[in-house]
Amino acid sequence: MSPISPYGTWSSPITAAEVAAAGGGPQWLDVVGEEVWWAEARPGEQGRVALVRAVPGGGTEDVLPAPWNVRNRLHEYGGRPWVAVGGVVVFTHWADQRVYAQRPEGVVALTPEPARPQAVRYGDLGPGRPGEVWAVRERSVGERPADIERELVAIAVADGAERVLGASHHFLTAAKLSPDGRHAAWFGWDHPAMPWDGTELCVAPVLEDGTFGPHRVVAGGADVSVCQVEWESADTLLALLDPDGWWNLHRVGLDGTLTNLAPVEQELGGPLWKPGARWFVSLGGGRHAVLASSRLAVLDEAAGSVTTVAHQLTAWSSTGLAAYDDGVAGVAAGPIREAGVVHYAIDADLLTDLTEQPELAVAHVPVPDERVFTTADGETVPVVLYPPSNPEFIAPEGAVPPLLVHVHGGPTGQHLPVLDLEIAYFTSRGFAVAAVNYGGSTGFGRAYRERLREQWGVVDVADCVAVAEALVAAGLADGERLAVRGGSAGGFTAAASLTTTKTYRAGTVMYPIVDLAGWTGDGGETHDFESRYLEGLVGSLPAHRQRYVDRSPLANAGALAGPVLFQQGLEDRICPPEQADRFVAGLAGRGIPYAYQRFPGEQHGFRRAETIVAALEAELSFYGQVFGFEAPGVPRLELSR
Repeated sequence: MSPISPYGTWSSPITAAEVAAAGGGPQWLDVVGEEVWWAEARPGEQGRVALVRAVPGGGTEDVLPAPWNVRNRLHEYGGRPWVAVGGVVVFTHWADQRVYAQRPEGVVALTPEPARPQAVRYGDLGPGRPGEVWAVRERSVGERPADIERELVAIAVADGAERVLGASHHFLTAAKLSPDGRHAAWFGWDHPAMPWDGTELCVAPVLEDGTFGPHRVVAGGADVSVCQVEWESADTLLALLDPDGWWNLHRVGLDGTLTNLAPVEQELGGPLWKPGARWFVSLGGGRHAVLASSRLAVLDEAAGSVTTVAHQLTAWSSTGLAAYDDGVAGVAAGPIREAGVVHYAIDADLLTDLTEQPELAVAHVPVPDERVFTTADGETVPVVLYPPSNPEFIAPEGAVPPLLVHVHGGPTGQHLPVLDLEIAYFTSRGFAVAAVNYGGSTGFGRAYRERLREQWGVVDVADCVAVAEALVAAGLADGERLAVRGGSAGGFTAAASLTTTKTYRAGTVMYPIVDLAGWTGDGGETHDFESRYLEGLVGSLPAHRQRYVDRSPLANAGALAGPVLFQQGLEDRICPPEQADRFVAGLAGRGIPYAYQRFPGEQHGFRRAETIVAALEAELSFYGQVFGFEAPGVPRLELSR
């Protein structure tokens, strides 16, 4: 018989090291010849991103050995970092941001070393004219993080010669060449819009010298977002855009005619944080594989339908989708499956793993439960609930578990019902976890996304509180042991929740924004891509400057509801450590327990195995001390006051 033990004190075979090992995973998948290739993050190799191929007959092998790190800083979040052209692999290398080619004689640099380290960056690599790679080039032209210029460029694979193709907007996706070589298409946007707000789809003639003539805008606009475009023929494009409030697949003529191929109130696209992402691939015969709210589906033009397939996989990545063989290859996960590379034969309804699924203590993995809660204002809030799950222990009769409210980043992210070992780390020890898709999340249409417009720090906080209180009222969570946790934009919401409500007893704030005014603007602390993001989330400046002050956790630190754990990468250029530093500096001597972990070598989000282990074990120890139990098997975190 299983022993009776309080929630939170259970031991678990899901260790922090196991979570760290799963913390990388495949991304940026494509097909080279008849093989499936992808990039793969390696936490155990200091977070290096390797280039990998599936070996015919089974297994995988690295295409590029260490120390090559296939990653770039385009928009700081990175864009598609590799492409195979004419039998040559061309890729960006993280250490210096230059473009390299792997040839039979070895790896050679194609682009020159910049005058300042990483001052010139490339991303969204794709094929151009024969012997060329087309990309977005990003150049630092000043001392401030927002002093950036971008251009569309061609890079010759033979000798690295660069040619500027053109530029239409401050932000650009790489151009794509029409099948007849006569036109190029891309989309772009300008401050203060973000790509999910409004983008313009551009088409330009390719001139005899290989540059672009004047471009025309054939789709998109201030209130219409394009998130992917592909050529269908010399005269037509296929594009995901949302003129009706949902990212649907459209056929776009060069004259601007627009046809929705299957009108559905479903998101077939998503927020373009990383240029080069794909939510659809064409299969021929009027059929297209699409990601409908991140699930694989087949769009049939003749029937005007979108039909979900491969039901056991509930999350397909937009950085891993390609037509392959008699279906698609992609990166996908499910409720009891970690993200892996798979091939799905659509007509045969046959799923094949191209990477090994690790053996898991499945009985210790929680089954995600999709629920919808209603706020006091009548707004619905989707939630993925993960209950405590460990067959080796029984909680005392009448006990209810502590609850972690998990806040995704973005804030345009979306939490999907999949196996998440970081969440299982806590649920297998007796915590409940509620992953809240608060107003502003993607996957639910533009109207839901725009609930957060000028309401960041209000709607997100209120939605999370409503979910926590509803779970307490339903007897599914202990109202005296509630915590909120999040990173990046989720770190802001966690910090804002702790400083503007009394709902939570503790919180974990990872690489956050805590000083809105200091973070934003051309002279702010963050990078160019998001330097004016807050104008949509908080309000225009200078008209709403007081709003920035009022909603900043830094300004409200005196109202902190309880103990807090901060975790921060010291090389973070998106939410720089100065933000967390300022908040934590004000906690000393106030009597509220706190801890601050600062991780050298980490950027935005943690990639190194040792960091992931240290952060998770510290978080578990932190909750144990705050909630009054001894967390087994982890070092005790030293708390300051």
